[in-house]
Amino acid sequence: PVGSMFARSHLRKHIFALFAFARVADDFADEPAYEGRRSRELDRWEEQLHEAYRGHAEHPVFVALADTADKFALPITEFTELLSGFRTDLERRRYATFDELRSYTRQSAEPVGRLLLYIGGYRAPELHAYAEDLSTAVAVARLIQDVPSDWERGRVYLPAADLRHFGVTEADISSRRVSAAVGNLVRYEVARARALFQRARPLVDVVGSDLAVELALTWHGGMRILDKIESVGKRLFAHRPTLNTADKALVLGRALAWRGETLPPRTMHLAQRLLGR
Repeated sequence: PVGSMFARSHLRKHIFALFAFARVADDFADEPAYEGRRSRELDRWEEQLHEAYRGHAEHPVFVALADTADKFALPITEFTELLSGFRTDLERRRYATFDELRSYTRQSAEPVGRLLLYIGGYRAPELHAYAEDLSTAVAVARLIQDVPSDWERGRVYLPAADLRHFGVTEADISSRRVSAAVGNLVRYEVARARALFQRARPLVDVVGSDLAVELALTWHGGMRILDKIESVGKRLFAHRPTLNTADKALVLGRALAWRGETLPPRTMHLAQRLLGR
């Protein structure tokens, strides 16, 4: 992820190792190239994880991850929990309530937040609770953003209870319907996700500068996605909201201003190139 480019250099490769592991596993669960062998690929990925923890890593992702896991004493259970979340995507296509969806993000998203804190040297349970809220908030924002594309994969992450309450049906998603009911649903989903971001906000205030920009970018990036979702409103099923260059520049500026952080000149130059400025 682009945000990891702004973590302090001594942590950067370890954050990339974490996200590389998760990215490949996510591809196994989602990408068309793995259709028909998704479960088998995830099983093999977990086998290689265990081998890496035994000191026998061969795949480049696991060579890097083994170094990171050893350096920061990362619990293997965080990675196996994450893989369980990806397996859930193979087995479950609908969620009755938000509580059920949160159970899914506890596996598919929250381990990443805790692992990031482990890499930063933070093991206090109260900080992990903030990271869990932030991880779920980001995941929920992306799930709202991706309703039409997830429908194409046969998945509906919007809780069935919410659809029913606002009079929205899966047929509305399929037909890309634009309606006031969809707009009301979108406002409700955005408000709940924003509340999760607000609950996680103290995390950025207490971590050291090693992770502050990384986490502030995550927080502001997620909140900006919610702004874009809200602006699309009733057209969400017909138009996927995205962050443009101006949005990304705004997110970076807000992240740096949060605690008055500054980036090294080389990293700032990279940021400007990534943002097309």
